[in-house]
Amino acid sequence: MQQDVPQYGVEDASFRAAGGQEGIFRLVDEFYVQMDTLEEARTIRAMHPEDISGSADKLARFLCGWLGGPKLYREKYGSIHIPQAHKPFDIGCDERDAWLLCMRKALEQQPYEDGFKTYLLEQLWRPAERSRTRD
Repeated sequence: MQQDVPQYGVEDASFRAAGGQEGIFRLVDEFYVQMDTLEEARTIRAMHPEDISGSADKLARFLCGWLGGPKLYREKYGSIHIPQAHKPFDIGCDERDAWLLCMRKALEQQPYEDGFKTYLLEQLWRPAERSRTRD
């Protein structure tokens, strides 16, 4: 008998694999812990306000909808155009990679299935790349 293999990216499978809204907010909290502590993230941390709560709320709400759950970002902040939202910042490959490093380290702390962690990090490369404002 074949086991049910989650089809991440289909309907709300990714949202559920991430633990729903609670799991995503927990991931984002850990993401910002990593950003606050990793030397490699110093430059991107400086792009954020001292009080990170607003940035954390936006990222968590974005991820909820992006992973197939409720469109919480849109409900509170309206629509988002990732390149436009990041236009004021000097983001190149190093900054993109630092962001992804923070996310990888945050994912390591989550109780997600290993396959989902790999899938999610691969998928997050796209919006991270779209955030770049320079080569």
